[in-house]
Amino acid sequence: MTGDHRPGLAERQAELVAALVAGGTPPAGFAPGPLAAARAALLRKRAGEVARHWPLLAAGLGTAWPTTFVRWASGRPTSGSLRDGWDLARTMRERGTLPPAGAEELAVREAGLRYDGRATPRPRRLPAVARAGGAVAVQIAGRVRLLRPARRPPAPPGGVGGDLPDAAGSAPWISD
Repeated sequence: MTGDHRPGLAERQAELVAALVAGGTPPAGFAPGPLAAARAALLRKRAGEVARHWPLLAAGLGTAWPTTFVRWASGRPTSGSLRDGWDLARTMRERGTLPPAGAEELAVREAGLRYDGRATPRPRRLPAVARAGGAVAVQIAGRVRLLRPARRPPAPPGGVGGDLPDAAGSAPWISD
């Protein structure tokens, strides 16, 4: 190829970055296997960074967190860990799959910060109320409080763990 038809270094780098983090097509000359491995590693790293900003969302999903995040993030360029987690939590809320702990975390975030899905989140100046999955949070004078926790699914019959005894011996101490 002549210099007139060959893409420049910047264009080739942009293609590679798009293939790694935004689900773009692999650029010419790159083996698909190692490129897919690098993409998967970057998505796992990104999931870990988002989990640090959204610990209750990640904990609420438990072992499903990595696969849930990777499925959502594949093909999406990052907007930063805080915004990625926020966008994922909003998507899950719309689908009705947001876990209770994640709903509480989302309600607290939305009461304290203003985020339109595009710009950087900004602190709210006026009092605000936010709801997510039954959780209600309020922000007054810069302080955010969770007024009502999210709805939890009913406990399995027989107490904690179904028919299994409570290993900590706390069943007699806990009451609704």
